[in-house]
Amino acid sequence: QVQLVESGGGLAQAGDSLRLSCAGSGLTFGPYVMGWFRQAPGKEREFVTGISWSGDTTYAASVKGRFTISRDNAKTTLYLQMSSLKPEDTATYYCAVDRLSRLITTRTSDYDYWGQGTRVTVSS
Repeated sequence: QVQLVESGGGLAQAGDSLRLSCAGSGLTFGPYVMGWFRQAPGKEREFVTGISWSGDTTYAASVKGRFTISRDNAKTTLYLQMSSLKPEDTATYYCAVDRLSRLITTRTSDYDYWGQGTRVTVSS
């Protein structure tokens, strides 16, 4: 059974940093595209960043330069280092796996396994 479990969310002030982790079980990360998405209250889930099996990365314009995605395939763990946090980063953050694509996609429908999410709240 595939399971993704996010952790590391919490309360932060504007300008702070947080590091999210996503631990996987029941699958290997190596061949797959991995992604982070977020969903703010009342809004649709949106792409934040993705990383390919080879380490290529893509970022949403809103987080580029502030967030860094990384992966440790041996530990089947995905990370999201978030710096210079802003109140608009407040959302539930989800990690996801895309087992079919070889290139990073931003569509939620392309990702077939999801974690339960971890809440990030940034105050001004």
